[in-house]
Amino acid sequence: MPDKVIYKELSYIICGICFSAHNKLGRFRSEKTYGDFIEQALNDQKIKYQREFALPASFDGEKARRNIVDFIIEDSIILDLKVKPLVTKEDYFQMKRYLQSAKKQLGLIVNFRQMHLYPKRILN
Repeated sequence: MPDKVIYKELSYIICGICFSAHNKLGRFRSEKTYGDFIEQALNDQKIKYQREFALPASFDGEKARRNIVDFIIEDSIILDLKVKPLVTKEDYFQMKRYLQSAKKQLGLIVNFRQMHLYPKRILN
């Protein structure tokens, strides 16, 4: 049976970077601090990304920069960073909107506030 995990290697690298950020910075930093750490790690590994990328409007009249994703990595994976007690259904639905709007297949939600990281893979 063929492996059906999409972007397996890249998502493994991204999760490793997130685990490293969590281990080095702890769980009580700001979202921007984790983003800065991840951005540096992506640069160090020469992985292409766009940070705080504004998605296109989904309807006429929608205000510009309404939906901004934390990272789009290698034009393939959307990475959404959270620093809150729990990831909610609203976070899940937000990622689904991001994936549909950006026409991407995979999103990762990573919540740094928890004691242990549990990256959530969301498929479009």
